Amino acid sequence: MTQGITGKILRVNLTGRRISVDEPDELFYRRYLGGAGFVGYYLLKEMKPGTDPLSPENLLIFALGPITGTPVPGGARNCIGAKSPLTGGMAKSETGGFFGYELKRAGYDCLIVEGRAESPVYLWLHGGEVEIRDASSLWGMTVLETQDAIEAEVGQRMVRTATIGPAGENMAAISCIMTDLRNAAGRGGLGAVMGSKNLKCVAVKGRKVPQANDALKLREMAQWMNKNYMNAGAASHHALGTGTAASMVGGNSIGNLPVRNWGDGMFEEVEKITADTLRDTVRVAMEACPACQVRCKKVVELETENYKVDRRNGGPEYETLAAFGSYLGIDDLNAICRANELCGLYSLDTISTGSTIGFAMECYEKEILTPK
Repeated sequence: MTQGITGKILRVNLTGRRISVDEPDELFYRRYLGGAGFVGYYLLKEMKPGTDPLSPENLLIFALGPITGTPVPGGARNCIGAKSPLTGGMAKSETGGFFGYELKRAGYDCLIVEGRAESPVYLWLHGGEVEIRDASSLWGMTVLETQDAIEAEVGQRMVRTATIGPAGENMAAISCIMTDLRNAAGRGGLGAVMGSKNLKCVAVKGRKVPQANDALKLREMAQWMNKNYMNAGAASHHALGTGTAASMVGGNSIGNLPVRNWGDGMFEEVEKITADTLRDTVRVAMEACPACQVRCKKVVELETENYKVDRRNGGPEYETLAAFGSYLGIDDLNAICRANELCGLYSLDTISTGSTIGFAMECYEKEILTPK
């Protein structure tokens, strides 16, 4: 089998509590590669047309690529997919962080979750073992509370997780799956699919490092990429984070910033909510995915009379700064950071949540929605 992959696809059927492993041939890996290729293949190949996205027949797929788990920058990316309860189409979302790394090092290229558990459960993958554990005591907990509770139960630190909060449990169509607390598989309602299966969390602790055909060449390439990232435009990501938050002022000047449910073309207080302002006020660090020196992940910590934000919950990127800021006519950066934290804790997609609130606000202004 080609190096860089494990050759194993883990299947967990929650209805029958059955665990099995597929071992596709090399042609399958070369044809579909991994990540979104696996998600598309399994959804189209194994699901019947017209499948209800919230039924046990929907597949929830955690798919890795051939460089996931290796020291190559960008190799932390991994894909989560299912049939979307929001659109009825294919939902697939990529996250960074350590979850994908850990799943590969646990010995799998892909995890496919089928069926529905009778009561809340979580999966615990470790040391070559796969356990379906009771999660009744975790149901209702936030993502952060779940992380702490699982680490206490298994007696290990730095457990990597893919988790839902109450929004996913209640199958909100705009709920997401949070990996490692702060990375959101945010679009399409993937959290609702996970909740429909009574699956609270996938917790992983892996130890086996993927091998390369030419380890020296791979290491040289990874070192070259890390050295040259900054010259290729990544310096701004390190300074201000990903997305276009650095150009919010410019976007505002040409009418390209979402303002008050797209009802206005200019947000006068834009400079109060930019990535620059975040950096100079409440941002306390920039963190990285494994093997990447760009360090583009914002870390926010603040405590005021009205708001408190825990640094473990990360910080808002452009989409969230806009969705809870200019889109709602809000220029309070502390409030935006708190909204971002709440969405992560409850597993809500920030873009969809901000857009929903903006729509409701305009409906209220037009008296379509009333206090009654």
